[in-house]
Amino acid sequence: MHHKHTVRSLGLAACLLFGLSAPVSRAAARADTASAQSPAPASQAHGLLGMRLGTGLAGQMVYLQHCAQCHVQSGPSMPGEGRAPTLSGLQQLPPEHIYFELTTGRMQAMAAALPDSQRRAVAEWLGGRPLGSGAAGAANHMANRCPVTTPVAAPTRGDWNGWGNGARNLRYQPAPGFSVSQVPALRLEWAFGFPDGAETYSQPTVIGHRVLVGDDNGFVYSIDARQGCVQWSFRTHAGVRTAPTVAPLTPGGPEAVFFGDMQGYVYALDSATGKAVWSRRVDDQPMVKVTGAPVVADGRLYVGTTTGEEVTAANPNYPCCRTRGTVSALDTASGRIIWKTYMVSEAPKPVGKNSMGTTRWAPAGVGVWSTPTVDTKNGLVYVGTGDAYTYPAAPLSDSIVALDIRTGRVVWHHQDTANDAWLAGCFPGYSFGNCPKVVGPDWDFGDSPILLRVGSRPLLVGAHKGGFVVAVDPDDEGRVVWRKSLTTQVAGPGGVIVFGGASDGRRLFYGLDSGEITALSAGNGQTLWRTVLQSATHRAGISAAVTAMPAAVFAGAWDGVLRAFSAKDGRLLWSFNTAQPFETVNGVKAHGGSMGAPGPTIAEGMVFVGSGYIGVANGMAGNVLLAFAP
Repeated sequence: MHHKHTVRSLGLAACLLFGLSAPVSRAAARADTASAQSPAPASQAHGLLGMRLGTGLAGQMVYLQHCAQCHVQSGPSMPGEGRAPTLSGLQQLPPEHIYFELTTGRMQAMAAALPDSQRRAVAEWLGGRPLGSGAAGAANHMANRCPVTTPVAAPTRGDWNGWGNGARNLRYQPAPGFSVSQVPALRLEWAFGFPDGAETYSQPTVIGHRVLVGDDNGFVYSIDARQGCVQWSFRTHAGVRTAPTVAPLTPGGPEAVFFGDMQGYVYALDSATGKAVWSRRVDDQPMVKVTGAPVVADGRLYVGTTTGEEVTAANPNYPCCRTRGTVSALDTASGRIIWKTYMVSEAPKPVGKNSMGTTRWAPAGVGVWSTPTVDTKNGLVYVGTGDAYTYPAAPLSDSIVALDIRTGRVVWHHQDTANDAWLAGCFPGYSFGNCPKVVGPDWDFGDSPILLRVGSRPLLVGAHKGGFVVAVDPDDEGRVVWRKSLTTQVAGPGGVIVFGGASDGRRLFYGLDSGEITALSAGNGQTLWRTVLQSATHRAGISAAVTAMPAAVFAGAWDGVLRAFSAKDGRLLWSFNTAQPFETVNGVKAHGGSMGAPGPTIAEGMVFVGSGYIGVANGMAGNVLLAFAP
């Protein structure tokens, strides 16, 4: 999926640290900007290394002994290979992030032989500061605290709630508070920095002058939308990738803030104070995580899970694979799990040995990476699923799946790519370690299905990494109405359409990782326009979700530039380079970078976007939330 990192097939088999981990890139990204700064001179790079040495010589020794073989500074890759992140790339990450991955995250199996003192030492050496200093993320350690905090009001028409701004996941703002003619006049109002952050991958929710957003160091914040002052913060178990969702705890009751984290926990917070009402780990499989925002309907919270096992399994000593994607319904008041459905119905069991003699398990995979879509008319919950980890691929892999909203029973599904079994580091014809017998193209449905109505006909539209957009009839058990390819080349694991599109009801808008944005007729899939992005620096591909408002479409790209286009003809209306340093309202040192995951949020006459995404494609790190107004 879009969180995966393709790894070098043989050279990474003995890798200890992050070589298989998606949140890290193979490049040092934080220092890059869209203004094409030159690489730091060798003397400066040596100075950085010297600073790291000063934080712990023991950590450097651990790195040199166990990690340096894989995490070289540079070097070409062979065709079909990826590359482990470089030393300088690892040094962009906070020590808490590194330590988490070594102890309970994707690198747990690789670091199992190291004593805890060595894991701490290498995390602090790479992170450049002691573990625990990330407490600076707490609101009471920040400048510019809001003098008063109040509960979040119920969402209204001009707000933006959750990932798709509603249970149908249109990603459309019907009442933006400004017109398309004012888009060229958008100016930066304020910037908010996330202390020691590397990836700003939680999409902000904006309701009643409040911005709710998470960060990769495990904090969720409430921020004043007009001034940028911080109201409260909440510390989670792990980084928060999801967009927060606001809904009542009980019918007619107070509004709560719901979200998930990268250890599989789901939370409900008091919207006025940020205090936890409840938290629950929705699944206890290996390396489980929640990456798609929860969605609420009629007192139930619907949430999917996936896992990092797909990349950890590139180590042939890891017993692959036992994790299955899930969809769960939770009671909003208590967090009680009402039902849970596995996307692979059969429980995994031992099925032999891999080429290194390690026990193989199957079946596994089929993660749910995105936010579910709710169809109250038909009583269904729709999700897109990822590939399988073992061969043969499970029937629900790479599919749009419809679940009964009351019981979680699978009612129907449309599988768009059959036999797609994939692991990091595997490619067709390669059979080392845990690689599946037949390696698929890795064409997950990573976006949330869009539920809309064209005239009298309902449509459910999904897009997958292979570059195909598929419209099915939700009233006719997922019958395909039309199917459209948006690429002329066969897509690899990086994907062509990753986090998905938006719709104004008549048109669909998709960004392409190849560096284009396109509009389709929702009724028949016909291409209405296609615009190629122009960028002087960095790759300008779009894997982040796009966002629409009347007559305009917004998209952030890998080059760090946020752009607005005419929804009518694709003409560029406005752009802003976010890959630069910012003076922040909360006094935190901050820098923008790539935008590769969440899309911008439009609400209350403003545009909000997080900048900084390393991902899998040489992205630029960043730790800033930006607010614009005309």
